[in-house]
Amino acid sequence: MFLWRAEVKPGVSVAFTDTDAGNLALHVGDDAAAVLRRRTRLEETAGIAPRRFQYMNQVHGNQVSVVIESGSTTVPGAAFESGTDAPTADALVSLGDPLAVMVADCIPLVLVGTGTSGPVLAAVHAGRPGLFSGVIPAAVGEMRAAGATDVRAWLGPSVCGSCYEVPAELRDQVSAVLPSARSTTSWGTPALDLPAGAVSQLDALGVPVEYRGPCTLENDTLFSYRRDSRSGRFAGLVWAHD
Repeated sequence: MFLWRAEVKPGVSVAFTDTDAGNLALHVGDDAAAVLRRRTRLEETAGIAPRRFQYMNQVHGNQVSVVIESGSTTVPGAAFESGTDAPTADALVSLGDPLAVMVADCIPLVLVGTGTSGPVLAAVHAGRPGLFSGVIPAAVGEMRAAGATDVRAWLGPSVCGSCYEVPAELRDQVSAVLPSARSTTSWGTPALDLPAGAVSQLDALGVPVEYRGPCTLENDTLFSYRRDSRSGRFAGLVWAHD
């Protein structure tokens, strides 16, 4: 079920699922009841039940939503109550509430920082448009606005720079803004290296990277949209323990 899982700080865990966890997305034509059962099984396996992972409706933008606990009287920024319907966003920030990001070639980026009264967490959907529009700086900025220090990053599996073939014009457009993302496929055509681009953005923000996952296209135990456009979605997860 988990490709990788670790307690990255005392009381905080990060994990990335594989195909054994099944498709976790509601927007790819799968049976909704089956998807919800898989999500419940994932929460039980992670040990967070009856709490739930908070998902989002991802649109390849740079909107960050802040999760607040049920009954909270403080609403920082563009916030919503934990456990309500998924917000339309490409990054979530919480003060310990479990978070999830779904991908099938984009980067599932998880961030953990130290707050004044506990951990500050984030889950980020960092695909090509999101990287280009600054979703990573937006998420880190929201974490720091919530009081986070010592922010660290875990990059889950995504398509690598040797496999992500793109038109030369698109490579030039992206690399003009993010030079570190410029790449060439293993067969010699124009490509983009999204993980390298994400690492350079995080480095500029003073956020060290603790983990980088394997290539989705090269790994059959992971969903890959480039391998199969009918692909499901795996998840990057972060949560504080009770």
